[in-house]
Amino acid sequence: MSQAHVLVLVGSLRADSVNKQIAETAVSLAPEGAAAVVYGALADVPFYNEDIDVDGKVPAAALDLRAEAEKATAFLLVTPEYNGTIPAVLKNAIDWLSRPYGAGAVRNKPVAVISASPSGNGAKWAHDDTRKAVGIAGGNVLEDVVLSIGGTIDKFGSAHPRENSEVSAQISTVVEELVKASNELVSA
Repeated sequence: MSQAHVLVLVGSLRADSVNKQIAETAVSLAPEGAAAVVYGALADVPFYNEDIDVDGKVPAAALDLRAEAEKATAFLLVTPEYNGTIPAVLKNAIDWLSRPYGAGAVRNKPVAVISASPSGNGAKWAHDDTRKAVGIAGGNVLEDVVLSIGGTIDKFGSAHPRENSEVSAQISTVVEELVKASNELVSA
């Protein structure tokens, strides 16, 4: 059986984003025999446009995203909430990975979503919209794996999320379930 490889996409581009820190925590909690990596170049990927998604015209950044996604056996999407929904950078990544239609890099691969925000709702709307978008794109969204982290300012203050044992345990569970689903898919 090949090793599970989880590609983590983060919907915030801010250097000190709590969502980026949650993604880093997830990577550090990948179980033995699995690898997880945060894709760090979403800012370079141009907005999806079918006119440039043709042989010879696909931008290098989009090709790189697709190549990394092809190597992945599972995806973890970590998202804040912007104006009540999914951030454009994450939606754009999903759009690129959904193509070519019916054969995109996310197709049939296990996907989990973690959302976080300072509000009490934990970016639940973005969480739901992300699950919907990646499911329509062909990802196999793990229905029972749901984590929305609210009140991040009060919960973490200036500390890194990995320092919160309750949140770390929740993130670890998400990553373990994602790796388990990936391993089941690979061995099927």
